[in-house]
Amino acid sequence: MSTQQRLTDEVSACRICTDLPLGPKPIFQFGDEAKILIAGQAPGQITHQRRRPFDDASGVRLRDWLGVDEDTFYEAKQFAILPMGFCYPGKGKSGDLPPRPICAKTWQHQLLAQLKHLELVVVMGQYALQWHLGVKKSQPITPLVKNWSKYQQIDVKSRQNANNGIEQPVSYFPLPHPSPRNNIWLKKNPWFEKDLLPQLKHSVAKALL
Repeated sequence: MSTQQRLTDEVSACRICTDLPLGPKPIFQFGDEAKILIAGQAPGQITHQRRRPFDDASGVRLRDWLGVDEDTFYEAKQFAILPMGFCYPGKGKSGDLPPRPICAKTWQHQLLAQLKHLELVVVMGQYALQWHLGVKKSQPITPLVKNWSKYQQIDVKSRQNANNGIEQPVSYFPLPHPSPRNNIWLKKNPWFEKDLLPQLKHSVAKALL
């Protein structure tokens, strides 16, 4: 059995968090040949029910941002989808609860170490930004996204405050979450669609060649 298959089977069978409100159901996508990584927060309730990452309104918008169709997005040889928490964490007072730290501590390094062909990481949400780029939780998202060009072709030494374990230079795109809840943010920041998205689509298309 290959390392990829062993890891995929182990993550899929993970039952560390037996007290989750809807029970453990790891939702992710992984192939060790993937050139693009989607690093998010945790599955929502809809994706928990459908058993496929980003199979909701947020996913429709995300695929539009990336400039890819569903078939391409759900090809594990092209895209790895590894949220900071693989299971739906439940509802909080102002939305879904944060991903549980035990998930990333248990699985992220093992999985990321297998992505030897990785070229591009799309990072969404404060927990993913903290893990992959060493960003502080208190850092506002708008200036971070606006300075996206700062995170292109970052090498290992430049990520010394991060915790991701990726060993080769890759380009990062910090993004707001594609949830419809961010419609107001998108209207207030037209530069995002005008300046950033064309560059993101170009980078995605180049990685998929």
